[in-house]
Amino acid sequence: MTGLEEQLNERANVLLKLLVERYIESGAPVSSRQLAVESRLDISSATVRNVMADLESLGLVTSPHTSAGKVPTVQGIRFFVDSLIRVQPLEPESLDLLQGELGNPERTSRELVATASNLLSGITRMAGVVTLPRREIVTLRQVEFLPLAGNRILVILVVNEKEVENRIIRTERQYEQAELQQAANFVNEHFGGESVHRIRDRLLADMADDKARMNALMQEMLEVAANVFREDAEREPEYVVAGEGNLLNFVSGEDMDMVRGLFEAFGRKRDVLHLLDRCLEAEGIHLFIGDESGYRPFMDYSVVTAPYEVDGRPAGVLGVIGPTRMAYQRVIPVVDATARLLSAAMRHLH
Repeated sequence: MTGLEEQLNERANVLLKLLVERYIESGAPVSSRQLAVESRLDISSATVRNVMADLESLGLVTSPHTSAGKVPTVQGIRFFVDSLIRVQPLEPESLDLLQGELGNPERTSRELVATASNLLSGITRMAGVVTLPRREIVTLRQVEFLPLAGNRILVILVVNEKEVENRIIRTERQYEQAELQQAANFVNEHFGGESVHRIRDRLLADMADDKARMNALMQEMLEVAANVFREDAEREPEYVVAGEGNLLNFVSGEDMDMVRGLFEAFGRKRDVLHLLDRCLEAEGIHLFIGDESGYRPFMDYSVVTAPYEVDGRPAGVLGVIGPTRMAYQRVIPVVDATARLLSAAMRHLH
């Protein structure tokens, strides 16, 4: 944007900033007369039109259909966010709400993620989205295997400090409780405190190294355990989204196909996860405005994201999805504060 900054004088900056702010407020084209009056620059409508023509030639504004007014392009909104915006401090009541809800020590990581998503949605009146912590940073505390009928095993995983996850796996034969207990004891003794994501690889490596002195039963049981963690490692990342319905407040009847496409993307998850994953290693706030995301369902939306951490490492991403004419100066501090407070809350779970 440095090149554009050099091409725009102070008057052009003032008028572009005012135009974007008015467009964000109303969603309607802004006339040269309105800009001339509200800018307080003591200039005529004709002068404003000349400035608008220059801004249009730079790709920052455009004229929708036959309207006499102008609206900002995606490039214009990007320039506004990068160079002209003044981010507002987070309102004390919103900060108190975030601290109160995310400071509850009794919540699990999944509950914290759901809470953060609901808070982002509630405060911004848009859609809030938060990914669950990456499996690489989820640590095993204890595993238990219980036999079920039909060659099935109930696997109880205790992860982090107090979270319990249950799943059922199918095996080649029926196992006795004593056999399963032997496998669980081995895993708990050798792998307690390890990343869930890494346990399968270590199990398989240990099995290969110790195969000569490992009896057939233990080899078989550890293969069962390895399968549990393989399935865990291969699970698609998850996220929690809240407030999708808020997006309906920003569209008219003819734009319903646009919002329907976004809702379908929420259901498929793949595009949303890919987009959020691109933000995982970015520091601080990251924005995709309109077609910057590269995904068709987001062409008419903006995504404001920030990573959250566990033990100093990026663990997931949270953000707000809304129209390109969202109030960025309000949304950015909400996303930033939520990421910092969620990081602090997650730290107490490990």
